[in-house]
Amino acid sequence: MNLRAALADANGHQHRVLIELLEHNANTEYGRAHSFGSIRSMADFRKAVPINDYAALAPWIDRMTAGESNLLTADDPTVYFTSSGTTGDHKKIPVTARFMHRTFFPFYYAAWAPLLEHFPDVLDRPNRVLNLKHDPRPVPPTTASGRPHVGASQVDFGTKFGEPLSAEPGTAALWGTLPVPVEENDHLEKTYLRLRLAVESDVRCVIGINPAMVAAVPYQLNLWWPRLVKEIRDGTLGGVPYGDPNPERATALERLADHFGTVRPAHVWPHMRALFCWTTGLASLYMRRLRAEFGPGVAGLPAPVAASEGPVGVALDRHGSAGSLVVTASTYEFVEAESDLRPDAPTLTLDELEPGRDYHVIFSHIGGLYRYAVGDVVRVVDRVDGVPRVEYAGRSTRSDAAGERLRDAHVIRALASAAQATGLDVRNASCRVNQADGAAAHYEFALSAPGEWSERETDRFATLLDSSIGREAPAYATARSTGRLGPVTLQRLDGEAFLRDWHTRVASGIRPTQVKDRLFRQDPALWEMLTGSARADKGGQA
Repeated sequence: MNLRAALADANGHQHRVLIELLEHNANTEYGRAHSFGSIRSMADFRKAVPINDYAALAPWIDRMTAGESNLLTADDPTVYFTSSGTTGDHKKIPVTARFMHRTFFPFYYAAWAPLLEHFPDVLDRPNRVLNLKHDPRPVPPTTASGRPHVGASQVDFGTKFGEPLSAEPGTAALWGTLPVPVEENDHLEKTYLRLRLAVESDVRCVIGINPAMVAAVPYQLNLWWPRLVKEIRDGTLGGVPYGDPNPERATALERLADHFGTVRPAHVWPHMRALFCWTTGLASLYMRRLRAEFGPGVAGLPAPVAASEGPVGVALDRHGSAGSLVVTASTYEFVEAESDLRPDAPTLTLDELEPGRDYHVIFSHIGGLYRYAVGDVVRVVDRVDGVPRVEYAGRSTRSDAAGERLRDAHVIRALASAAQATGLDVRNASCRVNQADGAAAHYEFALSAPGEWSERETDRFATLLDSSIGREAPAYATARSTGRLGPVTLQRLDGEAFLRDWHTRVASGIRPTQVKDRLFRQDPALWEMLTGSARADKGGQA
């Protein structure tokens, strides 16, 4: 399926996707309960099926994982993708072969097309791609019915779904399957071992999807530099003899570090061409600087707007952040992001979306997710061939201590505005509601901000940030003007604070793909992990 050509008949494809999923699943328990057999249009579908989230479908999915058939889908799932829920529990997303072939693979192949089209040399040799998200598990965990329950990046699509061309770039590299033993949940050591092998190779592309993984690479090079150079010199990998000693490469790397006084990816991999990851959300604060770390002219290719549950948008050109709706994959509905996402909330079709506005995403596909609110918000950037092109604008969850109804996108746009107005370098940020006794609640920000800020600069940034949040979120402005919220306060952390925090969380056993940038950090332990370690280790400034 040519996704670019499909845009010319977007509404026709949307109708066909709807009819196909209804006909295929009409005799399932869910299909009978919601009269799939009598539905003929999107209007009928809206009346028959409520908007669902994972919690609403979880009872059905739990029965499927226990071994029952013909519940949400006519096909038994081949695997269950894992994804972190808002409570921290791991979702079990049913994945059928039909879903993969009808919904997933056309979008999946299209996602790699810009890399192949514009940077073909990157794919000439396996060792030219460092794929950070590839993490195969020889013995994956399973559901009660014996089906694998793993991340999408841990599934061999060729073996499971008969797609021999589906191997991601970099999965055949030396580090695709680590050649030395390592504990299954020692994710930091796995990361080190891959980096150790990659430092001896001519890497030209780094794939992360999750940008926090890519942002960690420059930090890791410096953190592990002595160990990396020694192992290259000695011909060891994780302390185990591996390959030939390479004193020439070790000496060359030492000279680079001595000359520049630090180690950057651009020094180690001078032919770097592209980074492939999400470029919006909090990554928009650091993406430009991150690209520069990897070398002049390095492109940032946006990973698709997608979740474990299904695709939303995919870049069909070199746009830096947005992708066209995958109109052949799912039927899409949208709700204004400022509205509450209720089971009976009125929805919009793709024809009704407006550029410059944010929307909740709801999709339905043949894999058994119906009117599914994935929990993401997208922003419509423009239209291509009449079809909206969207970028990720954060999670749909809100921070709402005093009626301010703040979303990720409100605050991230405000941070970017304040940084631009002041010329100050903000590399990452988190915030929480501080409700000290006897005073109005206020938002406290922890900012990764290298270098010194004067008191005047700090005060101006805080003032601009406060007013910018109010412009983005009128309910916040109202809460401020009525005294229900006080002005924002800032705690400046050094430039590596969020990177150390990322390492700490990965060291606790969380897979790197699941340790993402999070703006709202209300949990006191997580806040202290970020800000307390920064004070102790690097003298972060309040």
